[in-house]
Amino acid sequence: MKFRELITRSGKKIIVGKDAESNEELVNQVGKNEEVFHTASPGSPFVNIKGEAKKTDIKEASIICAKYSRDWKKNKKDVVVHIFKGKDIYKNKEMKLGTFGVKKFKAIRVKKNEILNFV
Repeated sequence: MKFRELITRSGKKIIVGKDAESNEELVNQVGKNEEVFHTASPGSPFVNIKGEAKKTDIKEASIICAKYSRDWKKNKKDVVVHIFKGKDIYKNKEMKLGTFGVKKFKAIRVKKNEILNFV
């Protein structure tokens, strides 16, 4: 399986990259208005909510992004996650596999206890 696939409590499908190659594939299939997540620090999966997302879906996807990040694995502290739309992602030919730029994003802090308590 290329991606981790999860379902939010409200029934939305979430796709989570596993490595640079799957992150590349994940970003290439993102819809223009779909939500995408990545930690502020390098070493994170890209996470995509398929379709229109509710606030609860966004919170769950943020926690999942933080939980699978290098930042969380190394530090076990709060993790800052960037949230952006598919239309705000770009790639230059000099960017390495699995790396993208983002034109605009929102940042949220995922608390340590939210990651620890996430089922």
